[in-house]
Amino acid sequence: MTVTFRLNGEDYRFRDDPMTPLIDILRQERFLTGTKAVCREGFCGACTVHVDGDAVPSCLKPVGLLEGCEVVTIEGLSAGNQVLHPLQAAFEAADAVQCGMCFPGMVMSLLAFMRDNPDASRDDIKAAMVGNICRCTGYERIVDTVADCLAQQRQTAKVAGGADV
Repeated sequence: MTVTFRLNGEDYRFRDDPMTPLIDILRQERFLTGTKAVCREGFCGACTVHVDGDAVPSCLKPVGLLEGCEVVTIEGLSAGNQVLHPLQAAFEAADAVQCGMCFPGMVMSLLAFMRDNPDASRDDIKAAMVGNICRCTGYERIVDTVADCLAQQRQTAKVAGGADV
């Protein structure tokens, strides 16, 4: 079976078993090792990517279901792999993660959450993180970082909105 989808802005054609988990394609064929293969059961969140804008565990996503989809990994967030996405930069600046194993999946999950919940509270952020496990217990710094980023987004939107008046 042949499946064609976009991966980090480029067309990708897969010709093999449609039940192959996306995580295997990312890491073994495309060498996109930012997406971590940890539990392979969908509960740790380390392999989270965006499929058509939704955060999904790539270990549970068969490639056969990706026909025509847009897939974005942590590597796809950076402009030419040179400039960090603002959330990545904020995590780094706040030293919000320790070992880095959860970092890519956490960023991908929280970006989708932030897009859909611009007015989220700290409790909302904590609830959104349920599907991502951080074994280094860096949760409070992560929540602080996301709350700060949301506040900055609201401020930017407010300033931009005022400029149009």
